[in-house]
Amino acid sequence: MTKKGTLLGRGLYFDDLAVGSWFHTAGRTITAADLSAFVNLTWLTEELFTNDADRDDMAIRERVVPAALVYSFAEGLLTPFMQGTGLAFLHADLDVKGPTLVGDTIHIECEVSELRAASKGHRGLVRCTSRVLTQRGDTVLIYTPLRLMRRRPQ
Repeated sequence: MTKKGTLLGRGLYFDDLAVGSWFHTAGRTITAADLSAFVNLTWLTEELFTNDADRDDMAIRERVVPAALVYSFAEGLLTPFMQGTGLAFLHADLDVKGPTLVGDTIHIECEVSELRAASKGHRGLVRCTSRVLTQRGDTVLIYTPLRLMRRRPQ
């Protein structure tokens, strides 16, 4: 016989949130291997990301990573927030504020800005303002996803 207890590793439900709720994620350092794998996977072969020999001719001399990688890692860092409770990613506005470099450690500060019950009663719409920051405290990306999330079972 298996004992039933609290299931760990589940995300927040729609009902657990309030406008103004705020949380932050753990950090994640972006490595040269991450950049290489992402560029090869996505075919983002812009020399800004792939050419180390001619850095003196580029506007940014450090190794820059694509904003798409930063966004992807941000979503990964937010996964625990919606593990098992997130149903759909519906929309987002995204604004790149500055470069992210190989060796930067990012984390996300997230604030709930909108909550609406969905037409089906067991779901709700959640919009957050997600700020991606580096270890220096620089905001490098802001996006505002609208997600469909489960409501807490009755």
